[in-house]
Amino acid sequence: MAVFIPHRCPKCFESVTLIQPQHKGGAFKGPAKAILIIEDICWFERAHMGCKVMLLGLLLFLSGCVGLGPDRIEGERTNYNTAIQRTNDEQLLLNLVRLKYRDTPFFMEVSSVATQFSFTTLANANATVPEVGFSIFGFGTGAVLEEKPTVTYSPLQGDKFIQRVLSPISLQTVALLYHSGWRVDRLFRLCFQRLNKVKNAHNASGPTPTRAPEFADYKRAVKILSEFWERDLMELEYRLKNEVPSLVIQFDESVLNSVDLQELSRLLGAKPVQGRYLLGAVDHPKFIRIQTRSLLGIMYYLSHGVEVPERDVKNGKVTVTHDEEGNVFDWSRFTEDLMRIQSKGELIRESTAVAVRYRGTWFYIDDSDLNSKSTFSLLAQIFSLQAGGVPTTAPLLTLPIGR
Repeated sequence: MAVFIPHRCPKCFESVTLIQPQHKGGAFKGPAKAILIIEDICWFERAHMGCKVMLLGLLLFLSGCVGLGPDRIEGERTNYNTAIQRTNDEQLLLNLVRLKYRDTPFFMEVSSVATQFSFTTLANANATVPEVGFSIFGFGTGAVLEEKPTVTYSPLQGDKFIQRVLSPISLQTVALLYHSGWRVDRLFRLCFQRLNKVKNAHNASGPTPTRAPEFADYKRAVKILSEFWERDLMELEYRLKNEVPSLVIQFDESVLNSVDLQELSRLLGAKPVQGRYLLGAVDHPKFIRIQTRSLLGIMYYLSHGVEVPERDVKNGKVTVTHDEEGNVFDWSRFTEDLMRIQSKGELIRESTAVAVRYRGTWFYIDDSDLNSKSTFSLLAQIFSLQAGGVPTTAPLLTLPIGR
């Protein structure tokens, strides 16, 4: 590609052609050379000094440029952000699968990411001056940009971490998630084990049980609440009175005599007082007694929806649940509208939202399964609220991955 030199001196540049290799998008691709063809062997003797300097500067400029500073930060920050977010999701999914197999879950967090950049430039020149013909002068420039990232991992363990993982979700946390926009039915199904005597699979908050859970009435109750919520006919707020935390569900006056609210009252065994329910972990006639799950209980609850290969079922690697009639209980009836974790021997990455390989099988959430992705995102937020901020303990694992 011949390059036009602006404001050139007619006497100096009348016999000069500059050839520059083209870089895609102007991006730096490593060492590059610009070739200068001079038709007059005496050019350097008679050319003006300013023209010589201008030509050499133009060669250096066109032979490649490197984006440092803000441009480099912009690209690398996005790359690290994406990598950490993806591996956090993979770790969470991996631990759900481990729980399905009754294996021990384990968490490590990225506690720090440090990186160093080094930039080295080089230049060279050569010339061919034949007795007859054109003189050719070659100018070469190059640059090397090297990055040395160091990632530090910290295991989440110790008594404080265990306490927060095993401690019941607080009502204040439930209210915070509700006011963050999460659906009331999704929250209540994950976070609560019961409302009064209505059970939400209370035996599903641990390893897969051998007996089928009770959940049909609870599922119907939260479905009614969800319908009220979608029509903006209810509100939920957190209240602390006399050091007793509670949740207040206030219904709109237009639904106080509705068939749905009457059905909800029948399921819960209590009618709303002054158009509201008080939910709390206390035995009192004014309260709907509730029991919240722990973070580990929520993870166990969702792990039952992991679809394992048939060979693992036959080999006794997972628990098989039976109903009262002795038939195999299908856990998809329980979790299909919350989260579905599928499995395959081979995987197409482009069709998955998150995937991990465990025990020779790929486990994944389909990228088009928006319901499962929403529940998975909610689980990640609950994990951050419960386990986040716990002081990390030694040993630390530091990996200089740039070497």
